[in-house]
Amino acid sequence: MNVSRNGQRVLHVLAQGGLIRHYRDENGRISEIECLTREGWLMSLCTLDLFKALRQKGLIASSNGGPYRITRMGLLAVRSRHDNR
Repeated sequence: MNVSRNGQRVLHVLAQGGLIRHYRDENGRISEIECLTREGWLMSLCTLDLFKALRQKGLIASSNGGPYRITRMGLLAVRSRHDNR
């Protein structure tokens, strides 16, 4: 699947245990998001447009109104990356 560089970075963070919190406006539409790493750091490169693209492709999903997490298809689409920890 064709995923942008920033999309790959966000999927990598989600695969390691991160999450995307969403906030709705008065019409019930998602108006703001926060992408958090598993340590609680905020990722600034995850924009609303990138979020919509990942959601439309089925790479992230929400369960029971909770935060968005990576799906099985998202795990298959993410390319491995060396992580210096």
